[in-house]
Amino acid sequence: MDEIVQNKELLLFQNEISEELRSILNYWQKHSKDDLYGGFIGKVDSFNNRVSKAPKSVILNTRILWTFSRACNFYKDSRYDGECERAFDYLLNNFKDYEFGGVFWELDHLGSPIETRKQVYAQAFCIYALSEYYRYSKNPKALLWALELFRLIEDKAYDKVNGGYIEAFDRQWGSVADMRLSEKDLNAPKTTNTHLHILEAYTVLFEMTGNLEVENALINLLKLFHGRIFEHNNHMKLFFTREWKKLSMEISFGHDIEAVWLMLHGSKILENTELVEQTKELMVKVTKTFINEALDAEFGVINSKDPETLEIDTDRHWWPQAEAMVGLLYNWRITNDPSCLNICKQIWTFISQHIIDQEHGEWFFRIDRNGKPYLEENKIGPWKCPYHNSRALIEILQILRQN
Repeated sequence: MDEIVQNKELLLFQNEISEELRSILNYWQKHSKDDLYGGFIGKVDSFNNRVSKAPKSVILNTRILWTFSRACNFYKDSRYDGECERAFDYLLNNFKDYEFGGVFWELDHLGSPIETRKQVYAQAFCIYALSEYYRYSKNPKALLWALELFRLIEDKAYDKVNGGYIEAFDRQWGSVADMRLSEKDLNAPKTTNTHLHILEAYTVLFEMTGNLEVENALINLLKLFHGRIFEHNNHMKLFFTREWKKLSMEISFGHDIEAVWLMLHGSKILENTELVEQTKELMVKVTKTFINEALDAEFGVINSKDPETLEIDTDRHWWPQAEAMVGLLYNWRITNDPSCLNICKQIWTFISQHIIDQEHGEWFFRIDRNGKPYLEENKIGPWKCPYHNSRALIEILQILRQN
């Protein structure tokens, strides 16, 4: 009887996830296209008001291409073909730097570059999007461009002395004083965030190409995460000097749980038994620490903490909630520990009650400790994209269907 009840509950959970995935994709299909100036709108506020002349971010645009491509691959049809083509064409025609290589950071609403620096984070997201788009479209231009960006990163950004990747460059790939992704980040030459997204990009690129250079780079990245980035306390260091000296004590719970499932996925794509087993061991430890430290009384994922000052950012951002569910389900598949599945479902209940905007659609950017959303934040913007939540829901559905 218990097994029958559990199966019914899993089916209900799966149905809710499926419905929300369709809702997210429908939201972006309806609200993100810029029919006035081309491509996709740069900003939509919490009430779905479009800011028609907002700048256009490469992160938003690559994540849109990735999301609609991933959705087509998941559903095994072409229902978002128009969005995929629009996103690919806009990236190719507007964001690509044909003179110096790579992609620009930001364009104006008309599609002209206004911030030309080369963030390696952005180059990685372009590889990630192009590789997933190639899986769907088989467009050879996408794969050739992805490999071109890979070689550019390896040539310009790889630190041949200390390993890993330098954070940012100017348009011509010269040094730049301010390397930050955003104002809240430290100005550090190496960051975990950028390495994490190079890892996910190289994973899909290797899956699509089997390229030996990509394989070696991916193996090196995984070894970096095991050897340099994760600490014995089961948290990641976030900011580094070129020589890998830690520059911050901050712990980012969402990045911890996101990293281990991406590492395990990458190890499996490599079919590297040693890395798979090593990463499984790490995942079990990191997940246990995450459960003990990152969840509030309602099973919301708090954003971050500084163990030195004991300062805690109790805001619940949308994306760590999504990544937490995936990490917990990956761990559930490894350990068969029912508590991981139960906590995943409790986080989903928290998302459903507090993070999903039931009136205007999509997810709030963040809520405070009392569950009040920050309505001044965007629904669509440079950092508010469909990738974290849509990817999480697709991963969850794939895991549950394998069970």
